Amino acid sequence: MSSLSPALLDRFIAIVGASHALRDEADLAPHLIENRGLYHGSSPLLLKPGSVEEVSAILTLASETGTAIVPQTGNTGLVGGQTPREGSSDIIVSLERMNRIRDIDPVANVMVVDGGCILADVQKAAEEHGRMFPLSLGSEGSCRIAGNLSTNAGGTAVLAYGNMRQLCLGLEVVMPTGEIWNGLRRLKKDNTGYDLRDLFIGAEGTLGIITGAVLKLFPQPLGHQVAFAGIQSVEDALALFKNASSLCGPALTGFELMPRIGVEFTVRNIPGVRDPLETAHPWYLLIDISTSDSAETAERMMTALLEQGFEAGLVQDATIASSETQQRALWHMRESMSDAQKPEGGSIKHDVSVPVSDIPEFMRKAEEAVMAAIPGARICAFGHMGDGNIHYNISQPVGADKAEFIGRWHEMNEIVHGLVLAHQGSISAEHGIGQLKRDELASIRSEIEMDLMRRIKRSFDPAGIMNPGKVVNV
Repeated sequence: MSSLSPALLDRFIAIVGASHALRDEADLAPHLIENRGLYHGSSPLLLKPGSVEEVSAILTLASETGTAIVPQTGNTGLVGGQTPREGSSDIIVSLERMNRIRDIDPVANVMVVDGGCILADVQKAAEEHGRMFPLSLGSEGSCRIAGNLSTNAGGTAVLAYGNMRQLCLGLEVVMPTGEIWNGLRRLKKDNTGYDLRDLFIGAEGTLGIITGAVLKLFPQPLGHQVAFAGIQSVEDALALFKNASSLCGPALTGFELMPRIGVEFTVRNIPGVRDPLETAHPWYLLIDISTSDSAETAERMMTALLEQGFEAGLVQDATIASSETQQRALWHMRESMSDAQKPEGGSIKHDVSVPVSDIPEFMRKAEEAVMAAIPGARICAFGHMGDGNIHYNISQPVGADKAEFIGRWHEMNEIVHGLVLAHQGSISAEHGIGQLKRDELASIRSEIEMDLMRRIKRSFDPAGIMNPGKVVNV
């Protein structure tokens, strides 16, 4: 399968040592498949460097020999950006050994970490110093910081804290040529030329390998309240969000929209999950409020918001978590909603964003179009209503043939993405482009935008070795 000579593979292995290289097919197999099984790649070798210098040596040799490199961190991506190409001899570079917390400064509210740090470990390290790193994802127990940065991950706290681009001050990157750029600056204000950091964040490993980062930390909130509310419509959700934004301001840290079918899937397929309300409702909201002064303030805000909602007829029923355990249980339901769709058969997924005010109209038009195309389809559209990011997932009709349903992926993409673009939205809100949306990106972006992207790619990666076939074709 490999077109790379045994002698060249041995040169790569010598950089990290034989104990930190995988060549056996069984060992490589978990690294060759994308999380949803959409992409199956091939590779003769996986390397696990233990230092920036080893990453540099790998890329220097790759550049000299024209060897394609695929960076991989937690392998949790959903668009095939971390998966080597099928039939290729791409070498995978895993950052799992580069997982040090280099420094924490709770006064300046910054943390310096290796790119291979697991997100949950970063969160825990921040907590041990009385601080918080707010990025939160369903995969936080296995995803890694370099991958979060390379996809500009969003998660459930974007509403209050922003995505990874807003949570990072500086980067350390190994260029495709092997050169090391140390941009680990801890400054919030630094207007000295082009912002190179922003070129690498969201580049999905096509411009270099992120080996280190300076992350922003925040004080731990003193008050925290989570509520789960049953509502009648998406229009009611939007009206309540407007009230919540006015009442809570920056204390509103989460505002998640979920359909009844999503709750049913999760209760049925995720062990330990229970329906929080006694009666069924068409839609639900998970509302999260965090305050910096006291628990009493968070409680007053949540109570006032729900009272307003009941009085205005926007909320039909609600429960407020009475403990941290209950808060975690409510969030677990929301974060498990994607996995809960797997036992239901084939699922065609969309990670899109539209202006918040357009969400009700988009949801209505999308449902009409999808149901007209596939009667009986089960639409499980949920997500971060506060920032306009909807995971518009479509599960197959009960009893349908899975392969036949998945075969209509691009047809459904055209329907959903067409409506997204009509609302001036984005076909990729937080998952990236990877292989899945590469060709579609080229069809919807202007000629000048695509040309600029290709120029950047050629300038940073003249040998074309970095994660080829992802984001843009050059």
